[in-house]
Amino acid sequence: MTRMRTVDAAALILEKEGATQTFGLPGAAINPFYSAMKKHGGIRHVLARHVEAASHMAEGYTRTEAGNIGVCVGTSGPAGTDMITGLYSASADSIPILAITGQAPVAKLHKEDFQAVDIQSVAQPVTKWAVTVLEPAQVPGAFQKAFQVMRSGRPGPVLLDLPLDVQLAEIEFDIDTYEPLPVATPAATRAQVEHALEMLNSAERPLIVAGGGVINADASNLLVEFAETLGVPVVPTLMGWGTIPDDHPLAAGMVGLQTAHRYGNATMLASDFVLGIGNRWANRHTGGLDTYREGRTFVHVDVEPTQIGRVFAPDYGIVSDARAALEVFVEVAREWRQTGRLADRGAWARECQDRKAELLRKTDFDVAPIKPQRVYQEMNRAFGPDTRYVSTIGLSQIQAAQMLHVYRPRHWINAGQAGPLGWTVPAALGVATADPESTVVAVSGDYDFQFLVEELAVGAQFNIPFVHVLINNAYLGLIRQAQRGFDMDYCVQLSFDNINAPELAGYGVDHVKVVEGLGCKALRVFESEGIFDALEQAKKLVAEHRVPVVVEVVVERVTNVSMGTEIDAVNEFEALAESGADAPTAVAGRS
Repeated sequence: MTRMRTVDAAALILEKEGATQTFGLPGAAINPFYSAMKKHGGIRHVLARHVEAASHMAEGYTRTEAGNIGVCVGTSGPAGTDMITGLYSASADSIPILAITGQAPVAKLHKEDFQAVDIQSVAQPVTKWAVTVLEPAQVPGAFQKAFQVMRSGRPGPVLLDLPLDVQLAEIEFDIDTYEPLPVATPAATRAQVEHALEMLNSAERPLIVAGGGVINADASNLLVEFAETLGVPVVPTLMGWGTIPDDHPLAAGMVGLQTAHRYGNATMLASDFVLGIGNRWANRHTGGLDTYREGRTFVHVDVEPTQIGRVFAPDYGIVSDARAALEVFVEVAREWRQTGRLADRGAWARECQDRKAELLRKTDFDVAPIKPQRVYQEMNRAFGPDTRYVSTIGLSQIQAAQMLHVYRPRHWINAGQAGPLGWTVPAALGVATADPESTVVAVSGDYDFQFLVEELAVGAQFNIPFVHVLINNAYLGLIRQAQRGFDMDYCVQLSFDNINAPELAGYGVDHVKVVEGLGCKALRVFESEGIFDALEQAKKLVAEHRVPVVVEVVVERVTNVSMGTEIDAVNEFEALAESGADAPTAVAGRS
């Protein structure tokens, strides 16, 4: 056994557990942990400008590759409370990140010491486990349990709070004999899978809904094989987008009130059976449950037992990790196909593809000011199937999901349930840190961009390259659209006459100057025909300078984006595509 500080043991454990990328900023109460990272040398660190941003960076890092766990680090008090939004976002989307905070010495926890807060209690509702470690000898076990908890069942975040004196205390520890704790994942039985397949096989128009749990379980290849074996179309949820390539013959489009396709909703309404795997039946996907469920039988597979029946009671439920379930589904489906037991789904699949070719939204607008639909058309032209898109809440996210294309898992990295503004820039930094050689493209509106814009300096300092497409309408567009029901346009305008930038003609913030002041590159586009060239130039600037490059597209002030309250009542505010020429980069238009 070797005697060492608890923080030295913690650094060794992080490396053995494979969590060697941290994001955060030091402070008095966490400096011992930083000294251990410096001493150890095997853990990388990116210095954030805001601790909330560090938590979003950790989230983006985790989401990029299977097995990644991002770590965010901060001092006591406000650093921990700043992390709460990131922990909430990670918890809501089942993303494992590890938050490590400093804390006042144990003897002063009840004395209202400087920057001492009961972060354990604050963080408990938005983590799988949050604990203030009061005994030095418990530190290795706490880290060991943290990784087991993050990875077991429904993944999620953990917070470890380390008092200053606990960090500095010495313990006996042997990293050579340390082993990660086993991870428990429930698995579907053959009997359960056969029962579910019997239900599916007896249906006439079945669908598979693939949720984010399929991606978390690194099971997208199995999902596609299962669908191909059955010949059954697949609807990815927003969190599951990329489980099946958009141009796959069985990709039926997304369903929902906002981030959905016209053909996806039509196909759901035409179906009579739905097998959901690793999904939550989120309300933006289902809309009103009466409409969503009418005439359809449902089977739900989820790793978390309490998710079965949370939103509605399925006709049959299976508690299982998505990969474990799909392994059995594929095995049984293969056997049934070999024996001729599977129904022929060719006509149903062709019907779904016909909708995909016909029910399109128009993107080929050539007007001034620019319509945002044209931005996504040019992005489809400029960025290939290897692109990793990053986005959060807003009209930009909704239209991106309606009009962009994703072909691989973990190539649509999106804050789903929580949707915090400001998420996109730091999350993109986390994604580009995890995969610096890939093409990472952030997509956001101007308000999301302004929330944590200072983090662009992190990209400049640490040479973290990505392209950020900034769609600027100088409005809180999604909130403005929601206010239509109240017959108001109140406190949602970001426009003003910038005395330092009259060329903006009332669009307010000069994002180009802000971006350049933070050490990055920026381009601005006012006309539709300039979008593609700007995106191409941005790719070159990223390759040359290895920093974030922002392409600001100044679009029309008011755009009402397709959305509704039911999947059979989505309002289309713009002209629809009448031919392939109206949507030249649609998947169906290219097939």
